[in-house]
Amino acid sequence: MTTFDQLFFTVFTAFKARFKQKANSIALAYISSLQIALFFLLGVFTATFLTKMNASTISSQKAWTLFVLIAIAIHIKNWLKYSGKSRKVLNAKFNRSKASSHNLTLLLSLPLVSLILAIILLQSM
Repeated sequence: MTTFDQLFFTVFTAFKARFKQKANSIALAYISSLQIALFFLLGVFTATFLTKMNASTISSQKAWTLFVLIAIAIHIKNWLKYSGKSRKVLNAKFNRSKASSHNLTLLLSLPLVSLILAIILLQSM
């Protein structure tokens, strides 16, 4: 199991008690937003670095288009991975190996913190 799988099932089990029907959707939205925010942070860091190095890269409009397409692909990949039979197999592996517990408030703040860092880097460009 990857780190994102463990984070998904931590959020899933935390919300399963309160929201039985929507726990999978909440965890899916969380893991997708986390991965998209981390990808955005990586992209902004790379763009800022290349701008400071005076390297010729793709235009801003093409970069935003590429980001939106990759964000949609990340969400579809997560939707396919964490729904249905594969989620049940991963859930069984997660329940078997309950080694680490994560703070839910810290987990929910990770996408927000990475977006704030990306916006700060984007403004320094």
